[in-house]
Amino acid sequence: MLSKKSIRVRFIIQLVPSCAALIVIFSIILYSYIKVSMHHNLTDSLTKEAANIIDQYGIEAIKHQDGITFQNKGGHEGKIEIVVEENTDKKVKFETEYKDGRDFLSVLYPYDKNDSVFLKLTYDVTHANTVLKEVLFSIIVINCSAIFLVIFHAFFLSRMLLVPIKTLNHKLSNMNENFLNPIDTASLPEEFSSLGEGINKLVSRIQTFVKYQRELFVGIAHELKTPLAVMKTKNEVTLLKNKDFDTYIEAIKKSNDKIDEMNKMINSVLEIGRQEGAQFEESVKIDLIKFLNDKAEDFKVFAASMGENKKILTKISPKSYKATVQPTLLIHILQNFVQNALKFTKESGNVTILSHSSKDGFYIAVIDEGDGVDENKDFFAPFRRFGNKSGAGLGLFLAKGAAEAMGASISLKNRTDGKSGAIATLFIPNARKK
Repeated sequence: MLSKKSIRVRFIIQLVPSCAALIVIFSIILYSYIKVSMHHNLTDSLTKEAANIIDQYGIEAIKHQDGITFQNKGGHEGKIEIVVEENTDKKVKFETEYKDGRDFLSVLYPYDKNDSVFLKLTYDVTHANTVLKEVLFSIIVINCSAIFLVIFHAFFLSRMLLVPIKTLNHKLSNMNENFLNPIDTASLPEEFSSLGEGINKLVSRIQTFVKYQRELFVGIAHELKTPLAVMKTKNEVTLLKNKDFDTYIEAIKKSNDKIDEMNKMINSVLEIGRQEGAQFEESVKIDLIKFLNDKAEDFKVFAASMGENKKILTKISPKSYKATVQPTLLIHILQNFVQNALKFTKESGNVTILSHSSKDGFYIAVIDEGDGVDENKDFFAPFRRFGNKSGAGLGLFLAKGAAEAMGASISLKNRTDGKSGAIATLFIPNARKK
């Protein structure tokens, strides 16, 4: 229960010694204050008593009081002595003495400064010291009791502080792909609200991922089942009766076409696996501007190879922008944007790659000169094809997954400059600029 890695143990280890130290320090200060106060009262009483004796008897009469005992108003018994000793500063002095098991406190009060004669009054302060020892013992007992209470309180408080964590842990341990309910952050302490919100964001991403995975598996089964069914039907019809050689050749060619479609689908599925592996790639700090310029040159070569006189234009700014990203995922997103833009751009059209920074982050946009998009449709669901272009329908689905893995976001909108076409945008927040 109380292992070295336990937060509760660390809390107790930090709280108990610190509180114990404060208790001891306070007790030392209190005891010192009481001791100093008692000593000050005794010395002040002796000094006043010596001054009263001098005023009462006079200097000449004091010489006849040597050895006489007295009792002051405070009940302390004292003894009067006349002492002659060298004392250059001629000031009041105090002496302590332990004799016959008793404690004595004396004051040397100068009453004849010319002859260095002092009036010495001695008090028996054994009772006062006994009281002081009892006070010290009481303080030690109270300290031990207080430290014990601190330990008990630390165990109780640490248990209470762990209740929200245990609650979160219980809720998380009961979650699975079929039971992903967000956490009620209103019921959490204020200090745990940000943690609850972070968990809810993660739960939302998992829900989206599970939803898309289900759609993906269903889509894969459907996409592969359709060409297989077509191939089987075509072959069965061909085998119903003898055909000429050209008919068999045509049936085989159509079967090969369907096999090619299935291979493309399989390659897309493999691409999903490669992207999921790329999500664990270590992030590195790169200059996004240099990265974009380098990739733009590659895209220009690719556009020229299509043979439709399509061009890649660039409007990349600022001059430099450093960010921490996963390059493989970024390349995958850009390739998808550019390939889609080239696919839907009309012959002899242009695809523009532009970028700019703001106080919120960094924007990369790829603009095509196609027919635009229907913004009411979900472009990022798997196996969703739009227009009359061929493809597996997984490009934007994979691009969105890559963006979310980077902590970024993507969007697809129509152009707003009066021209036809679409704008695919990647936004990398400032949180990645480290």
